Amino acid sequence: MTKQRSGDTDGGATRRGFLAAAGAGAAAVGLAGCTGGTGGSTEGDGDGDAGGGGDDSADGSAGGDTGTESSAELEDAMTIFHAGSLAPPFSEAEPAFEEEYGVDVTREAQGSVASTQKITQQGRAADVLGTSDFRLIRDRMLGEFADWYAIFTTNAMSIQYREDSPGADDIGADNWWEVLTRDDVVIGHSDPAVDPGGYRAVMTQQLGAEPFEGERLYDDATYERLRENSTVPTGTETNLEGQLESGELDYVFYYQSISASSGLPYVELQPEVDLSQATSAYAEHYAKAAVETSSGTFTGAPIAYGITSPSVAESPNAGAEWVEYFATEPGRAVLEELGLVPVDPIVVPAAAEDAVPENVASVASAQETLGPLEL
Repeated sequence: MTKQRSGDTDGGATRRGFLAAAGAGAAAVGLAGCTGGTGGSTEGDGDGDAGGGGDDSADGSAGGDTGTESSAELEDAMTIFHAGSLAPPFSEAEPAFEEEYGVDVTREAQGSVASTQKITQQGRAADVLGTSDFRLIRDRMLGEFADWYAIFTTNAMSIQYREDSPGADDIGADNWWEVLTRDDVVIGHSDPAVDPGGYRAVMTQQLGAEPFEGERLYDDATYERLRENSTVPTGTETNLEGQLESGELDYVFYYQSISASSGLPYVELQPEVDLSQATSAYAEHYAKAAVETSSGTFTGAPIAYGITSPSVAESPNAGAEWVEYFATEPGRAVLEELGLVPVDPIVVPAAAEDAVPENVASVASAQETLGPLEL
């Protein structure tokens, strides 16, 4: 059995596999992505992917190790809407960014679907939008609200718990579903309608009952029992840990970056269910999972975070500088320190290459696909 704690491992092995698989040129597969209210002109709400495009070429330029200040004059203030799981790295980077660029940063952390909806449905302006599912930008922002985006980091799903959670002495990677289906267990995850961490938690449970290479982790009855034991106490993953520590929840499904930076024990999940692997075989398997919510139906895919400076930005130069910061060494170091795995270089869609700000384009690679992911 495998129990991981913050400090026991780097928490990034499976997500580095994501990047390695993508870089190896995995065959592209068409992903359904977000459907039934998640694409085109249909808007929705929700919280808080790389590869087969090939090497850097005329399509894009290689990412550098240090940022280069844009020749454009920066504004003195900026607003960032972002996924809850990006709160740790964005908070960590904020003071250094403010000092270096003289920009006052205001951040709002919420589920990525809800963060996107602030722009698409509430008419609010932001200079940066960072989401834990890049498809929210691709499908809901491009055109009317954004001209480009970048994929800049990856993550994986995990299960966190307390030392005294029921079954804590028994749980491991080879039997977590047996422990979580016991009568006295309460499982928590964020709201799938506002947070990709929520719909990915449900997908993780669904995928355990789906065959992969002829085998599955558990049967349909076990999946149903997992759902019976699951509850949604909050809409954002940043509040789950407090409810776990207080005893309101016994186990929580959320991102490994959060688990790995916490002092609480956690279980690393099988790649069949953790949504970390960017190969055609895994992408086809992940796509078997689908979660219907009031904000649309979301389909399983390898986890990939997106970021953009929306076309409605009031401080677009500062927004582009923030994106560049996380594409270069200072920002990548923060992401790695807090359990995320940067995409290096960041990847922008080739179809939107002409719209990418010059300073971002200088540290990005323009691709049509990223492993099995369609950009």
